Amino acid sequence: MLKVEDFDFDLPQELIAQTPLKKRDGSRLMVLDVPSETFKHRQFTDIIDELEAGDTLVLNDTKVMPARLLGMKAETGAAIEVLLLTRLTGDRWEVLIKPAKRVPIGTVISFGDGKLKATCSAKKADGICEVEFAYEGIFYEVLDALGEMPLPPYITEKLADRDRYQTVYGKEIGAAAASTAGLHFTEELLAKVEAKGVQLTFITLHIGIGTFRPVKVEHVAEHDMHAEFYRVSQETADVINQTRVRGGRVICVGTSAVRLLETLVRKYDRFEACEGWTDIFIYPGFEYKAVDGMVTNFHLPKSTLMMMISALAGKDFVMEAYKAAIDERYRFFSFGDAMLIQTK
Repeated sequence: MLKVEDFDFDLPQELIAQTPLKKRDGSRLMVLDVPSETFKHRQFTDIIDELEAGDTLVLNDTKVMPARLLGMKAETGAAIEVLLLTRLTGDRWEVLIKPAKRVPIGTVISFGDGKLKATCSAKKADGICEVEFAYEGIFYEVLDALGEMPLPPYITEKLADRDRYQTVYGKEIGAAAASTAGLHFTEELLAKVEAKGVQLTFITLHIGIGTFRPVKVEHVAEHDMHAEFYRVSQETADVINQTRVRGGRVICVGTSAVRLLETLVRKYDRFEACEGWTDIFIYPGFEYKAVDGMVTNFHLPKSTLMMMISALAGKDFVMEAYKAAIDERYRFFSFGDAMLIQTK
């Protein structure tokens, strides 16, 4: 039985990228060829040379909310942090509260001198709660004024430009974390990719709590994934189906797009216009049916994302590549360098 410890590795602290590079596409790119179990070191702009006419690149157009709110209990003034996760209905949201133990049901949390208030209506495990927001005006405008970008806990530097935690093609607001593999693309680079004959198509999957949750179990199969909302248009479904028919490659930008496509192919045996929720958990032993490759960043030790790429490329090969990345001083995690994994 696979253990979480099997996906551990030693990472020097200084390799954790704290800030984005000045140029989005200025990062490095490690290219993994799975059939030959070889890899090479390139620059991200060289991705054009790795893509082929007839390929389809699937991108997640989710947009990150300024979802981190710093407030206080209305009664006592105690500091409370709230991270928005998922909109349920109307102004009712699922959120992550710190410290949740100080927020019993009925507690009112105030933000921005009362411009926004949240009342706790239900409590779940691991600090997750349901709250009802009260405000005047348009919610996302209030959130934009009061909220901060929800950077991962391993990033301690202040983000000077919040747009750098957004992809250039993000438009569907609702994510609690960025599709970080997409942060490397500029509009100019995407135009060059299209000019080569690579088709671009977009899905929406709002990345949520799974990104922030460490794996706390001993055995991989015991971990429960948090469900995330997705939406796929008829146009995108048609593009991917046509790519498969003609024998082109389907390459996803980001693990979120991979999870969505692998969900759909199991649900419909093809790709359909739809929306819903997925909690698919991909780890070694999983048979990929939807994708031929992915662009991804370098991930945390013992994370579900390490398990996902190990299922695609093989755990031993991935660990060998990660060792080389550390030796070559690649930058890791959200603002770090990228990897392209190709299975054919």
